[in-house]
Amino acid sequence: MILTDKKVAIIGAGPVGLTLARLLQQKGVDVSVYERDKDATARVWGGTLDLHQHSGQLAMQRAGLLEQYFAKSIPMGVIIADYNANVLMTKEVTSVREHANPEINRNDLRQMLLHSLQPNTVLWNRQCVDLEMQEGKWLLKFEGKPAETADLVICANGGMSKVRSFVTDAEVTDTGTFIIQADVQQPELRSPEFYRLCNGYRLMAAHEGNLLVANPKNGDLLSYGVIFKKPEDLKSIDFTDTAAVTEFLSERFKGWDAHFMELFSATSSYVSLTTKVLPLDKPWKAERPLPITLVGDAAHLMPPFAGEGVNTGLLDAVILSENLTGNQFRSIDDAICDYEDQMFVYARAAQKASLENELQMRERDFSFDQLIK
Repeated sequence: MILTDKKVAIIGAGPVGLTLARLLQQKGVDVSVYERDKDATARVWGGTLDLHQHSGQLAMQRAGLLEQYFAKSIPMGVIIADYNANVLMTKEVTSVREHANPEINRNDLRQMLLHSLQPNTVLWNRQCVDLEMQEGKWLLKFEGKPAETADLVICANGGMSKVRSFVTDAEVTDTGTFIIQADVQQPELRSPEFYRLCNGYRLMAAHEGNLLVANPKNGDLLSYGVIFKKPEDLKSIDFTDTAAVTEFLSERFKGWDAHFMELFSATSSYVSLTTKVLPLDKPWKAERPLPITLVGDAAHLMPPFAGEGVNTGLLDAVILSENLTGNQFRSIDDAICDYEDQMFVYARAAQKASLENELQMRERDFSFDQLIK
């Protein structure tokens, strides 16, 4: 095996980095994961994830974790509602499709993956600030922590990776859409009417360029996101001020039914983000000082409007791990090159679908039933 007696460093303990570590450890590879979060209890913010059969679920199957994923995930139907809180369409979960793409809480997924790894695989509170070459190895430098060495570095530290420049000069660009993510604690008590409207389903509603997607079963939270074309005056809003954001949303969604106003008023916290993309429109650097590559959002950040982001990254983990631990390649560089050739094809297709959906969703006459078939 080309990784015999080699040390692999994975930067980032998201779903892709942890899954890749699991796949490599199963083949006896010496691997460490370096994560900037303080410890394993740090909350991973965001809605649930649905893993697709031929990418995310394939990775779980190869990692020996598919049954655990099914046990921790929830098959969910979809309700399409209008801004008056009238249900327009309901997509049920059938017995045939209950394992098609069930939703899993991000924190549950992280804990499942962490428990699958050997003790001390993940080194926490490691913010990687730089890489350099030292005597034929990578020297990983961390903020306030001792440096580490590795023969191969795999960057899985998200779309805003600081060490991606060793692989590509591509830069992240805004796609023009703004998302506000939010949580409601004890939704059955704090927003009972909206909670009943969801009826255990994911709920989607759109009107005149304002979109709302809610999941009432994100652990013990109701999580939702509102989506709209990025306006010019967002800098005036303090998104750490819950009351101010609630007021902003209530005004922006003025005219929507009281169910939605109740939801905003019950919200306990908000996080805002502008959707971004890392274009795959030019080849990555062929000449690299030592073996290094990218996976997940660090490689192909895309908007979240086709559900492909994490799934594309988990497919990265499958292909790269198989290339590195099989017998078909003579060197680490050859294995990486083949992975990247494959990844450019399927990741470009995923980005294209995500961007097309994004443009469609920003139209003022958009309805979610155009996407939910």
